Amino acid sequence: MPLQNSIRFKFAPAKAWAAVLWMLRQEPSCDLHTGLKACYFADKKHLNEHDRPIFGATYRAMKFGPVPLEIYDIMQGSPLYLAELGADRYPWELRGFTLLMRDNSDPDLSVLSESDMEALEYGYRQARSLTFNERTAATHGRDWQAGRLGTMRYEDMIEDRPDKAEKVAFLREAAPYLRL
Repeated sequence: MPLQNSIRFKFAPAKAWAAVLWMLRQEPSCDLHTGLKACYFADKKHLNEHDRPIFGATYRAMKFGPVPLEIYDIMQGSPLYLAELGADRYPWELRGFTLLMRDNSDPDLSVLSESDMEALEYGYRQARSLTFNERTAATHGRDWQAGRLGTMRYEDMIEDRPDKAEKVAFLREAAPYLRL
C-alpha cells in the first residue's frame, strides 16, 4: 500500500525530548543504537496495547534496525525543534555515537502519560539488556522487513489480532488528528 494511505501520526517533540532526557538521567551516557531502539520498542508496545504510539515518529527501516527519524534529529541536536520546544540548546551532546548529559536538567515527565512511561521503561530495559547484535536482530521483524530499507508503516507494527483490520482502518482516519 502506498505511504500516502498509511497511518500517519503528528510527531510529539516534547515527548521525545522528555524521553531522551529521562534515558540520560538513568545513565549519564547512552549510545544512539540503544536510545533509538528503546524508543522503537516503547512506541511499538504502546501502539499495540493502547492503539497509539508515544512519539508518532516516522520510522525508517535501516541496516541496523528501525530509526525514528525525528528522534534521531533531536538526539543529534538538530536546531529544528528548539523553537517549538522553547529551548536555546539541548541538555545533551552527541560525541561520536554516544549521547552525554551536558547539564543537570530534569525531564518534564508531565508530557508523558502513565502508559507512556510504562512503555518507555519497558523499551529502555529491553534495549539496555541486549547487545548491539541482539538489538539489531530483535528489531528486524516483519514490520522492518516490510519497510525494505525505506519508510516503515505503523500498519506493519500492529500485531496480528482479530480486530486488526478495524484498528488499522480507524487509525488511518484518526491518527493525523490524535494528540499524542
